[in-house]
Amino acid sequence: MKNVLLIGAGHFGRHIAMQLSQLGHQVMAVDTNEERINDVLPFVTNAQIGDSTNAEFLRSLGIGNFDVCFVTISGNFQNSLETTSLLKELGAKCVVSRAERDVQAKFLLRNGADNVVYPEKQMAKWAAIRFTADHIFDYIEIDEQHAIFEVQVPEAWVGKSVGELNVRRKFGINILGIKRAGKTDVSVTPDTVLSDDITILAMGAYKALQKCFRI
Repeated sequence: MKNVLLIGAGHFGRHIAMQLSQLGHQVMAVDTNEERINDVLPFVTNAQIGDSTNAEFLRSLGIGNFDVCFVTISGNFQNSLETTSLLKELGAKCVVSRAERDVQAKFLLRNGADNVVYPEKQMAKWAAIRFTADHIFDYIEIDEQHAIFEVQVPEAWVGKSVGELNVRRKFGINILGIKRAGKTDVSVTPDTVLSDDITILAMGAYKALQKCFRI
């Protein structure tokens, strides 16, 4: 369990609060808007209405006691940037800030953010890949060059073993696991035989995955 400070209780912040609550973390939420604070109360341990660009207010929260500080302010980049910078100045251990554009990500990283999340861009990329190929069921980005795809077993692979296909040598990808009826099995061996009632969890470089599965 970690102590988390969440600054910004809009739509994105509220979803983060919900996930953190499900994971059992202690969450302090901060926002300038009372209505947003009321909406997020069921998912947080504590909440305060306040201005995160005010150094004294932030200092009163005891920034050094939080393991992670999320800055999810939307619609006001200046406030987001100032908050990020102040958090770091006040001794925040880890600051994760939301960006809405590439240029914002650069400024946030230069001014105290340890990591930047870019939900609109990340979701757009996921949706573009997921819904333009019928045989792609899910997609997880690892970094700018690598990803994990959940894909339908290619027809030519049905009835063949992982070792027989040797996709690591041929395509430079790894089969991490298989899914059947919604259940994941990661105990894949060279003797695992692929069938048409499963999907594959394949990891590799984007270009290799695109070539292998014709995306």
